[in-house]
Amino acid sequence: MLTRIPARKELEQLGVYQPGKPIEEVKRQFGLSRIIKLASNENPFGYSPMAKEAMLQEMDKVTLYPEATAPELVEHLSVHLGVPGDEILLGNGSDELIRLITRSYIRQGDEAIMADVTFPRYETNVLIDGGSPVKVPLVDGVHDLEGMLAAITSKTRMIFVCNPNNPTGTIVGREALRNFIEQVPADILVIVDEAYYEYVTDPNYLQTLPLIDLHPNLLVLRTFSKVYGLAALRVGYAIAQADVLQSLTKVKDAFNTNRLAQAAALGALKDQEYVAFCRDKNAAGRHYLEQEFDRMGIRYFPSQGNFVLVNVLRSGDEVFASLLERGIIVRSGRQCDAYPDTIRVTIGTEEQNEAFIAALSDCLK
Repeated sequence: MLTRIPARKELEQLGVYQPGKPIEEVKRQFGLSRIIKLASNENPFGYSPMAKEAMLQEMDKVTLYPEATAPELVEHLSVHLGVPGDEILLGNGSDELIRLITRSYIRQGDEAIMADVTFPRYETNVLIDGGSPVKVPLVDGVHDLEGMLAAITSKTRMIFVCNPNNPTGTIVGREALRNFIEQVPADILVIVDEAYYEYVTDPNYLQTLPLIDLHPNLLVLRTFSKVYGLAALRVGYAIAQADVLQSLTKVKDAFNTNRLAQAAALGALKDQEYVAFCRDKNAAGRHYLEQEFDRMGIRYFPSQGNFVLVNVLRSGDEVFASLLERGIIVRSGRQCDAYPDTIRVTIGTEEQNEAFIAALSDCLK
């Protein structure tokens, strides 16, 4: 009889991350030939042709290990962002960078403040590294920054602010966030996750990068997974003062971003015209969905991302299942207790958006 080897105690309270339903699984389950996936906030317009060309050129080098620090990509990001190269660290998506942050800075018993509800990987990684998540409920879907400041204790090690927030899509105002950053004690890390930064059109959005020189405890996360359309390649990056990133570098995998990913990200970065195209299309799609929700008499959070969290006036699981039968994959809000009567839908192409609205109207009759 095999002896069971116990896993770390911290893992006992963790579940397994549930990604969006796979397209092939839904096809088999319902015998459908066409599926529209609007569940994972992917870019429905794909990625820049310049990224594809860069990957093709890099194919001859796949026998070689990638550059450990992606110097060429960092150099171009430095120019694009207007920050020194030593204040940029590449990661295997933002997910890895969040893990590196908690691995570097969370000690047993430390507290990390975050919103309730927000991106779940903050809580997961804090727990894995022995910390205690402190959740501050959203107010009308928006981070309660005053409540987060009030939650600070002597055990607080870091604070996460997802802006725009996932899953609500809301942002905190420019002055409110600046005042918040200024009030957080200097020995507490402030992580502002800007995965959906490029989609924001609201002028009341804070540009955080100029604040990094003023606040050594500020760290900003961005990614190539969303507007750049490179979700499968896993390239994210952190911007912070060099000594903060040095700690993350010590615990990261040696070759955490592969050659094709680095090449594709560099090609995509050079094509800002394509980024603007995706932003404009997303804004138009967001406007269309909001108009349709208004027409249907259902409420939604004002999103600045490439998704909308909408109240469907009944169980989110029920509507999710009903849409699934019609070949539309979304996310059920039942996964977060605060919003059980919602679904989160990615903003798609014009055709996808219209198909979703037609299916949703049918479901809600």
